[in-house]
Amino acid sequence: MTSTPEYVGEALGVLLSEGFPARYNIAPTQPILVVISGDRQERGSNLPDRRALLVRWGFTPAWVKDPKEFPLLINARAETAIGKASFRAAMRHRRILIPASGFYEWRRPAKESGEKSQPYWIRPRDGGVIAFAGLMETWASADGSEVDTGAILTTAANRAMRPIHDRMPVVIKPEDFARWLDCKTQEPREVLDLMAPVQEDFFEAIPVSDRVNKVANMGPDLQEPITIEAPTKPSKKSDPGDGQLNLF
Repeated sequence: MTSTPEYVGEALGVLLSEGFPARYNIAPTQPILVVISGDRQERGSNLPDRRALLVRWGFTPAWVKDPKEFPLLINARAETAIGKASFRAAMRHRRILIPASGFYEWRRPAKESGEKSQPYWIRPRDGGVIAFAGLMETWASADGSEVDTGAILTTAANRAMRPIHDRMPVVIKPEDFARWLDCKTQEPREVLDLMAPVQEDFFEAIPVSDRVNKVANMGPDLQEPITIEAPTKPSKKSDPGDGQLNLF
């Protein structure tokens, strides 16, 4: 997320009361900005009934007793989220938008090909802010403390993205924000059409350095394009992506 708070607020139709710095390498378990449906429309406001908050990236269902013994759910498959015990309630009651400037994904060739795994910075061709479809759940511990958590919905990759990965995030278009966030009148089955792959030419994929694999690296240089080396013979070296969870 590298856009200014003013730009993000305007793009998603929400008032952001506080600023935030540009972030070039957001990792699972870190806080992410999300937009949810609000409680009521403020008088005199031209903005939709929405509000923004920070949640932990890593979904924890309300029925989990000990998060340490539960897998980290950073993504939810759009095709099965309605029927999954972990996501069923959130699909019905807590659909969210997750603003982003883009995302990173690794292309991992077969070992016998001799090619190295390669990360890509994937962003909208026209720039700006996009909104991933997401789900939110508030997990409460035995002592009464609460943690808001979230996950990104993914779908099958479109043809343009398929050479890099077989999955991609669900992108909600601005004209569909209200319908996606409306959990009062729009049941999950009525928003299934929104969870489709985005059009073929929406994203551009830029090869970048594997420095993005380390969470400690957070500067804008992570998004500088690199030249991909020609394939070499298979190496016994560890995969550069071993240190961080695969996003999709």
